[in-house]
Amino acid sequence: MAARLRTLPAAVAPVFVGTALAIHDGEFDVFAFLAALLGALFIQVGTNLSNDYSDARRGADTEDRLGPVRVTAGGLVPPRRVLVATYVTFGLAVLCGIYLIVVAGWILVAIGAASILAGVLYTGGPRPYGYAGLGEVFVFLFFGVVAVAGSYYVQTEAVVWQAFAASVPVGLLCAAILVVNNVRDLETDRRAGKRTLAVRMGRDRTRVLFAAMIAVAYLSLAAMVAGLSWWTLLPLLTVPLALRLIDTVRTRTDGPSLNGALAQAGLLELAFCVLLAAGMLAS
Repeated sequence: MAARLRTLPAAVAPVFVGTALAIHDGEFDVFAFLAALLGALFIQVGTNLSNDYSDARRGADTEDRLGPVRVTAGGLVPPRRVLVATYVTFGLAVLCGIYLIVVAGWILVAIGAASILAGVLYTGGPRPYGYAGLGEVFVFLFFGVVAVAGSYYVQTEAVVWQAFAASVPVGLLCAAILVVNNVRDLETDRRAGKRTLAVRMGRDRTRVLFAAMIAVAYLSLAAMVAGLSWWTLLPLLTVPLALRLIDTVRTRTDGPSLNGALAQAGLLELAFCVLLAAGMLAS
């Protein structure tokens, strides 16, 4: 429950895209791929554990929240045990990072350290950026730009503009997952003093932003066509899923519907990225 398995597509999808682009460019190291994949998963799980612990301490996870029960706030696991699990999970991410440093160089120290810090400081530390409405920005940067370009870099030890172009739709769709979460939790976050982007903008404008993020993710495929081939339009097959998701977020406010939308947003990102990776390989 604390690991929040529904959020894990956000960790693996960017690695698929960055690695597929590297294969397209004639480079592939299976062990570097596995290390990047496992490292991304451990960072995501560690972030979720840290978020569970920190939100409980700050009183953000109350009994009237619409989302699933959080293990710390719900009294299912002692806070100290959740904190220890957080340290262990990030420690496993560091082990993956050490291998990547050996094969791809010391720049991975900065990338890994920044990623872990971003995970911890989302709801932890004296001034958590998730409480200041910056969560979506950091998700776009770290689960889009850093994850895609970084996954490409560990294979090639170089970065091309196509990696950054591919990171745009990936980052937007990942940030859209957080938007759904924050729309669902808008009222409880407001009462807890958690000034997420949804709290700052209000429900209606956040719904418009959500639809715009999805739309721009698809429009940005034009850059991939210019840089690779028409095969990179394969993610357009997911448009029906995207339209249903937008409609659910636009019309529903109940917990079960928005919890389902959260799972669908993760599925959309994963399907989009798998098809984009397939298009890169077909190119």
